[in-house]
Amino acid sequence: MKSILQLLAVFALVIAVNTAMGQGQAKIVFDKEAYDFGSFKESDGVQKTTFKFTNKGDAPLVLSNVRASCGCTTPKWTREPVAPGGSGSIDVSYDPKNRPGSFNKSVTVSSNAENRTVILRINGKVEPREKTLAEQYPRKIGDLRVKSNYLSYAKITKGEKVTKELELVNDTDKPVEVGFRTVPKHLEAKVEPATIPANGRGNLIVTYDSDAADTYGFASHRIYLSLNGSNDYKNSVGVSATIEEDFSHLSAEELAKAPVADFNETSYDFGEMNQGDKKEHTFTLTNNGKTDLIIRRVRSSCGCTAVAPSKSVIAAGETAPIKVTFDSRGKRGRQSKSITVITNDPKTPTSTLRISSQIVVPNAG
Repeated sequence: MKSILQLLAVFALVIAVNTAMGQGQAKIVFDKEAYDFGSFKESDGVQKTTFKFTNKGDAPLVLSNVRASCGCTTPKWTREPVAPGGSGSIDVSYDPKNRPGSFNKSVTVSSNAENRTVILRINGKVEPREKTLAEQYPRKIGDLRVKSNYLSYAKITKGEKVTKELELVNDTDKPVEVGFRTVPKHLEAKVEPATIPANGRGNLIVTYDSDAADTYGFASHRIYLSLNGSNDYKNSVGVSATIEEDFSHLSAEELAKAPVADFNETSYDFGEMNQGDKKEHTFTLTNNGKTDLIIRRVRSSCGCTAVAPSKSVIAAGETAPIKVTFDSRGKRGRQSKSITVITNDPKTPTSTLRISSQIVVPNAG
């Protein structure tokens, strides 16, 4: 409130002076309207420059607002009215912390001058500082540091074996012996060297055997490590992959005879449901191809959604119901769940079904 009253008082003074001087008006003229900081290091810290201005009008000049385009840029300016012929300044600071690379920022100056809005600009280039070890390897697995505690294999064709590595950094002054508590059967894991020396580095090498995984579509698992004999379950690495069937070997004739997965619908809305209710809906899958359609896998996005295909092999021309049960227990508001159906249809191996509902929580009592 105090600042508002002060601002009103300043404008009242300006109006009074303008009235006394007739129709006079302020005019703001800067000695420069742009500044290039050039190239500097991030470690150099905050950079500053000053934009000086002169009131070349015949009425007092008041800066009503000075606004930067970014929180990294901070302006400070002359607050009191500047008489005709007088001068003022706007100090502009740029903070380069965690902002490597080129920058181009603006500062908008609003005043009662005839040129009411003036845009000042600053630019430059920040040379990145050298990152600390903790910044380069932000995740921790016990006493070890890693860039990520997750290995993503993205898409793997069924039958492939793919190997990835995860660098392990020991930034302590003692060696760390790395073993394994549990490794999923379709993964082969080893650490080289098995004992990572103090302030040393090693690699976790993991080979994903898609055949041994015995599944299709997205799959995720964890490798649990033992560090210096510890059985802490927190010392683990996540592993994921999307396993796809290889249809590249099929001839044109085989493709023409291939199964075709065709759903009567791909979405269903249960409408309004009371919290705790269960509802069912049946999707119909038809094989419009010429050979058997095999359902490789059915997966729902939520444990609240149960899926029960009536059969896993659908002959040419046959249909099969896929019953979906949605349990609204513990849910509220708008709900949308998905069901992924993976088949041996080479053109559309993955189909996504969706169910939705508006869950209403009954009033207590």
